[in-house]
Amino acid sequence: MHADGPVPPQEESLVTRCAVRRRQLGLTREELAHRAGMSVAYLDRVETLSGDFDPAALMRLAAALEMPYDELARGPREAAPGRRKADPHPMLAQLSEDECWRRLGTHGIGRIGLSATGSAPVVLPVNFLVDGRTIVYRTETDGAAAPAEGEQLAFETDRIDEQLSRGWSVLITGTAELITDAGTVEALATRPGAQPWAGGKRDLWVRIRPGEVTGRTIHTE
Repeated sequence: MHADGPVPPQEESLVTRCAVRRRQLGLTREELAHRAGMSVAYLDRVETLSGDFDPAALMRLAAALEMPYDELARGPREAAPGRRKADPHPMLAQLSEDECWRRLGTHGIGRIGLSATGSAPVVLPVNFLVDGRTIVYRTETDGAAAPAEGEQLAFETDRIDEQLSRGWSVLITGTAELITDAGTVEALATRPGAQPWAGGKRDLWVRIRPGEVTGRTIHTE
């Protein structure tokens, strides 16, 4: 159940999210269990039974994986606006490029910014995949999110954790590359997170080649 082999396409269980993130951090199951203050056997039960079994243990596991609690429990989603009063002593810090890519994970929801000639700039939500050190998303061929080959554009995503009063954002600026290779498209389409939330026929795959990658994190003392 917890083998380190390939993850089945489109599987979005807590076990899958935990395994993918653990590999990104370079941790063994034993190291992750130690970080979370539990045995490997108990880690198995937490992953299998999720928050209905032991929410406190799941929160420790999220902290060990450096993930927001909600993202681990339910998967990546658009962060809701914070509802708590701002902390009087917030701490803002810059993220290194390596840390930016670690925060992005493997897939999620972000926003792209395009500036079409003769019209106002637009910012649109997209499902994204991280492929190497590039961002990939799919859209309609003639849709608003379809850039021209070589067009300059921006990508941004963020997360907030209201329970722990912390959050981060990553901004990537770069150029658009239209993916036309059938093998590459097929490989991307089978990955978890590749199905667009908005549905419909979205046959155009776009790769963002980064020019600059920046990020910030905010937390409290």
